[in-house]
Amino acid sequence: MQVRVGTIGGRVIAAVALAAALGGCADSADEDGKKAANASPTARDGGSGNAGAASGGTIGAAGSACELPVSFSIAKDWKAKAVDGEAELSKASKGSGDDLSGAVAEAMLRQGPVTAACEIDAKPAGNIGFLRVWRGRTGDADAGGVLRQFVAAEDNTSKAKYRSFRTGGGVSGVEVEYLYTSKLLEETKKESAFAVSTPDGPVVLHLGGMDTEEHEAMRPAYDLAKRTLKLV
Repeated sequence: MQVRVGTIGGRVIAAVALAAALGGCADSADEDGKKAANASPTARDGGSGNAGAASGGTIGAAGSACELPVSFSIAKDWKAKAVDGEAELSKASKGSGDDLSGAVAEAMLRQGPVTAACEIDAKPAGNIGFLRVWRGRTGDADAGGVLRQFVAAEDNTSKAKYRSFRTGGGVSGVEVEYLYTSKLLEETKKESAFAVSTPDGPVVLHLGGMDTEEHEAMRPAYDLAKRTLKLV
């Protein structure tokens, strides 16, 4: 489990509150874990059984929950929320008399060359985790390079396996599966991400989860997004 569990905007906290935050995350995880254990198999795998996640709508286009350079389907009951990473970073840098809040915001809202743009919460569907969307700057056209920088910026990763693919919407991209080890919690779990290039800059979709079991349970939602992704 990573410390990055809550909504991105609410994760910008002072380091002195880290122990309390971890305690809160553990309590929330325990409560949500009980809900997830009692959820139906359909909810546990992203609303799909074994056949793939059922769609709960599309985001990305103008007027949707998250306006992005791409659009894709999100799994049934998952809830999307836009995140203005650049605005949050600017606010954090100006709102404190020290460098701590800015440093924490930087760690939470930026990863390598990309900045947080949207998070899609799995809890309403019975899982613990998020499918997060990150955006890069216009001109960074190499999706593979951006994805490698994204993974490199997440410390303590290993066994990364990259491959090229094409979405159902005809967009070429690069995907990675890797392991992340939390030194604080002494746990290792699987994570997945893919990146595509757009005229408005690269887009990265990342799936984490509390642990590998949750990651696998949410994987159909990730696959749905990848399968349906197209340029806006």
